[in-house]
Amino acid sequence: MAFRFIDTTPGSTARRFVISGAWWFVAGGVVGLTAATELVAPDLIGARVLIFPRIRPVHVNTIVFFFLSMMLIGAMLYAVCRLARRPLYSEKMGNVAMWIWNFSVLAGLLTIPAGFTTSHEYGEYVFPISVAIIVAIFMLTINVFQTLARRAEQLLYVTNWYAVGAFTATLIVFFFGKVMWHPKTSAMVGINDAEWAWFYGHNVFGTWITPLALGLAYFWVPREADNPLYSHAISLLGFWPYFAFYLQVGTHHLIEAPAQPWLKLIAEVNSVGLLIPVYAFLTNQWMTLRGRWWKIPDSVVLKFIFAGTIMYFFTSSEGTIEALPSFERIAHFTNVTVGHAHLGLLGFAGFIACGAGYGVLREMYGEIWSERLAQLQYWLMLIGIIGFTFVLTSVGLLQGLAWRNGETVYRVLPEIFSYYVERGVFGCFILTGAGIQVYNFLKTVYARRRRSEEEFFGLERAAAAPAALTGMAGD
Repeated sequence: MAFRFIDTTPGSTARRFVISGAWWFVAGGVVGLTAATELVAPDLIGARVLIFPRIRPVHVNTIVFFFLSMMLIGAMLYAVCRLARRPLYSEKMGNVAMWIWNFSVLAGLLTIPAGFTTSHEYGEYVFPISVAIIVAIFMLTINVFQTLARRAEQLLYVTNWYAVGAFTATLIVFFFGKVMWHPKTSAMVGINDAEWAWFYGHNVFGTWITPLALGLAYFWVPREADNPLYSHAISLLGFWPYFAFYLQVGTHHLIEAPAQPWLKLIAEVNSVGLLIPVYAFLTNQWMTLRGRWWKIPDSVVLKFIFAGTIMYFFTSSEGTIEALPSFERIAHFTNVTVGHAHLGLLGFAGFIACGAGYGVLREMYGEIWSERLAQLQYWLMLIGIIGFTFVLTSVGLLQGLAWRNGETVYRVLPEIFSYYVERGVFGCFILTGAGIQVYNFLKTVYARRRRSEEEFFGLERAAAAPAALTGMAGD
């Protein structure tokens, strides 16, 4: 297979985003495991550029913006094209956006360890890198809108709604949250900066990662279960309240900070209100599987995505509890928050991204190179993320309760040492799963024949959309 910097063949943008995401999963996992090891052996690495405070944001940004974002973007572009029954508006534009995205992460890998950072959670990339990312998002947004404008299927299935919502909201959130009108600092002053920073930081997950993952679950669950979507009405109940509630929940992170009380109250109320769209989504997914539960073990795609929905239930319920001040006073600034973030990002979104990635390549190439390796990856990641979350939640509660009782930080450290060792072990499970995935993806691409454009959008049009689009939906 000859390499082309710009590949204009149908599906190339989606495929390249998915495979790039798999590569960055490995890179981000290596950095994360290194950071976890440094918590056990602080003197392991003497290089200043590789100390924990510098490589931890590298790990976070690589996982969020380059593993999850790229794999979810690729899978969503594929889903949008299938649902529109049209090729992507411009594969050339999509390829350019893909390379901009990849070069941005390379720049981030160099600048953050060197000390060039905005020091904002999930927003450490300096202004030029932020500009590159927002340009790529803008190009992808144009591509999605133009593809949908030329669609052959008139019904806008809910997956398309989530795609439009994610790309549109993220352009707004990224511009304002990164304070793009202050290029020298990417920051404001005082409490205003903290409020804008958490408006951005929380919405990176809420209006970007999560909508893409939810939309892909709506796409793949009916297809893999061979069952119509349970309810279009419930899917809209899950969509509109989600964006209405989520945009202003970040302030609940500003505990013991002089943020406006009314803004904190809105964040807490909205955090509880988010349970409405969350449970609406879960009801729709699980009811779609009624009578088809036996298909979960048979489909590695469905297995990953179903596990992702289970973790979505737990991480969303936990997130609402963590937003309450009474619990926040114990859990904040502890490993409870770290465990919650990993369950949401690597658990919920990561499992859906991996499942959707396998689904895209399977449909592009007819089959996955090794189903056994995919199943092995599933179990390794499942053991890793469950163990990871349990360990970090336990150590976080230990920390929070000890500090609340007046214990000093240094006296708690010996008690949590063994937990950090276990954290590193479970991280090895996740990293091994990431390595298996990129190997399986590459073997699929190079060992299988890519299907033609006619197979994508011609003879198989009836199979291009979930059964819900054929009038078989429950309501």
